Amino acid sequence: MAVLKVKFTKTRRDKLAQILWILNWVSVVSGIILFSLGLFLKIEIKKRNEVMAKGDVNSLPNMLISVGVIACIINFLGGKICYDCSDANKFSRWKLVMLPYIVCTFCFTFCILVGALMCYTMRNELEESLYLGLRDAIKFYKDTDIPGRCFLKKTVDMLQIGFQCCGNNGFRDWFEIQWVSARYLNMASKIFFYRLKSNVDGKFLVDGVPFSCCNPSSPRPCIQYQLTNNSAHYNYDFLTEELNVWVKGCREALLDYYTAIMRSIGITALLIWLFELSVLIGVRYLQTAMRNVLLLGDLEGESDGWLLENSFVETAKYNINIIKNLGKANQISTVSGMNDPNIDVQNTNCGKSNITTKCIPAAS
Repeated sequence: MAVLKVKFTKTRRDKLAQILWILNWVSVVSGIILFSLGLFLKIEIKKRNEVMAKGDVNSLPNMLISVGVIACIINFLGGKICYDCSDANKFSRWKLVMLPYIVCTFCFTFCILVGALMCYTMRNELEESLYLGLRDAIKFYKDTDIPGRCFLKKTVDMLQIGFQCCGNNGFRDWFEIQWVSARYLNMASKIFFYRLKSNVDGKFLVDGVPFSCCNPSSPRPCIQYQLTNNSAHYNYDFLTEELNVWVKGCREALLDYYTAIMRSIGITALLIWLFELSVLIGVRYLQTAMRNVLLLGDLEGESDGWLLENSFVETAKYNINIIKNLGKANQISTVSGMNDPNIDVQNTNCGKSNITTKCIPAAS
């Protein structure tokens, strides 16, 4: 029994073909939108590539770009097919192409759904990439004289100023590394010598942060050095004072920024998927209705269109059997009762036989 069977008159078939022609052109625009969103996300990731570890964060924008290009091609072809379906004579040219086209389009719409879901499942990969990338960027913050790392100081400073953040997880990350370049340290100073000797691994560690961590809207001058020393500042208590440096870590700030972008892209991709799915359903109805018209032979008469010719269960079993039988056409079955019929054919006895043969009388 057909699933969701609908009866179409000649007028309804023509209107459906015209509407689908318009919707396919709208789908071309939706493909351009997907391509643009993927390109935008790729550019945004590339802007801060220095603070991201190499990983699979580019898989989502690459997929959106690919799906957008394929959407433009498929929907352009679909518009041509639907336009020709308004004429039964022109439809005969596409009769054998439409079913493979529908199957390919269904797989393509599934890719759009996967891309939309990836926008909500990439958070963990993105968080790990940001954590590792920011850790290395902060670690090499002081290396302003080393080629390949000299740009990291500016990158981290601009990041902390722009996103109002400090450190990887927070401002305390700067306490654990030497972020001041050795060229700015007075090696002859006893204070420097004792601090260098007392700290871990001979590093110059201070309870301070770079200037880019300062909050410019704070009512008091920025306290970026000796943050944990209450006696070093007037009327200051480290535990109760509202610090005038950014408290949020840059990993959290960047993660929130990219998550908001991907959430918006995900919603857009889901809407495009629903739209593409509705167009695909319309094309399926048009294909079955036009096919049945040709089978009936009355081009002006009514015809049935459906989503599936059989029930979901029967269709699933039929497709499973097709998959199971792939590649078996040229194989000889060895199952009992399925042998080659020529195998059991008795050969002609060319040897001696015990059966007495009758003599044929000679003609007189």
